[in-house]
Amino acid sequence: MFQSRFDKTARATLAVAFVGLLGLGAAMPALAASGGGGGGGGSGSSGSAPPKCRQGLVWDQKVGRCVRAQSSNVPDKELLQQGRALALAGYYDDALIVLDAVKNKQDAMVLTYIGYSHRKKGNTDVGIDYYKQALAIEPDNLNTHEYLGEGYASAGRMELAKQELVIVEKLCGNTTCEQYEDLAAAVAGKPTE
Repeated sequence: MFQSRFDKTARATLAVAFVGLLGLGAAMPALAASGGGGGGGGSGSSGSAPPKCRQGLVWDQKVGRCVRAQSSNVPDKELLQQGRALALAGYYDDALIVLDAVKNKQDAMVLTYIGYSHRKKGNTDVGIDYYKQALAIEPDNLNTHEYLGEGYASAGRMELAKQELVIVEKLCGNTTCEQYEDLAAAVAGKPTE
């Protein structure tokens, strides 16, 4: 009966608050992804990953617990870091919830990881549209070009994927950077993960 009165987000918030009251917040499992692996994208992690929060919640560094993503005062930078880590770890729905809470919807990296999450969920055209929006803001973003090329390759649009590969090579300055190697594998039809 208790469960029917509260939605999942409310129950998760109560559970996290209860754990915090008990002083067990540090015992919450950490997110497996450090933010730098899975499908390229280079590094850029800010150290250890925040504790994993339930769907719809994000880690608030200031209060030291999970809070509702949509009503949080978590800075955009932290939301982006958490959304990116979730996306790269394969939690695409969770990543989209967190990234949707970002106030600045014109941030190229936010758009990139929204696109990445949609593409990885199988919504390739939606992902490609987000990548294009991101590149309109930041045209030389190496990771976005890699992901756009992978999107084109997965959609069978190989000429466009090859064009992105040329751009990635130019941005890398060589053919040995991780983004180039990952996109070249996608163009060659090899699995990228």
